[in-house]
Amino acid sequence: MEHVLNNPVYHALLSGDAAFAFGSDDVKFFDEQVSPFVGFANEYESGFEDLQKLFSPGRKILYASPKKIETPTDWKLLAEIAGLQFVLDNYVPPEEYKTQPVTLRQKDIEAMIKLTALTKPGPFGKRTIEFGYYFGIFQNEQLVAMTGQRLHVSNFTEISAVCTHPDHAGKGFAATLLHHQIDLILKMGQNPFLHVRADNMRAIELYERIGFNVSRPMNFYFLQKK
Repeated sequence: MEHVLNNPVYHALLSGDAAFAFGSDDVKFFDEQVSPFVGFANEYESGFEDLQKLFSPGRKILYASPKKIETPTDWKLLAEIAGLQFVLDNYVPPEEYKTQPVTLRQKDIEAMIKLTALTKPGPFGKRTIEFGYYFGIFQNEQLVAMTGQRLHVSNFTEISAVCTHPDHAGKGFAATLLHHQIDLILKMGQNPFLHVRADNMRAIELYERIGFNVSRPMNFYFLQKK
């Protein structure tokens, strides 16, 4: 049986994120303001054709696959990003947090969107916060670092939107937020995983130092309906 993390978006929409799911048994997607991700059942070959019938021209989507794909008919490729999927394997928690993360709420969304637009950790919309468990670090009332959760795939929970304002890099904020998320996820009885660009060596070194190991490649395709 194929592992659920080989097709994480589809299996998230079948399991932990089913409340967000639109589509059919074979083709599932989120509201665009929650996430542009779409997913298809394993070996289902008509997913992009089905979405053509459901979406209006100009609709943007994000498709994740461990395998390379060709740009589907009637879709425009906006970006292709080679990524890696990591799963926590050998975790050693810190003795204490140097900075205590604070819960991010609806009133913080503008600041969250501004930070993600600057740092580009991945797509972040007005309703992405609904995935839950977003925490941040503020300096002089400015949001300078944050992270949260995104895909909830059976007994796996994805850490997402790991970002730090460039003026505050090197202060350990990302590590603090990662440890905080890991602790939350483990207490829920879940297994932490995440995705990262394959060329983001600084982030990869941090993830490996914390105890994450590569589980598989994951390619991300930003597409727009013609």
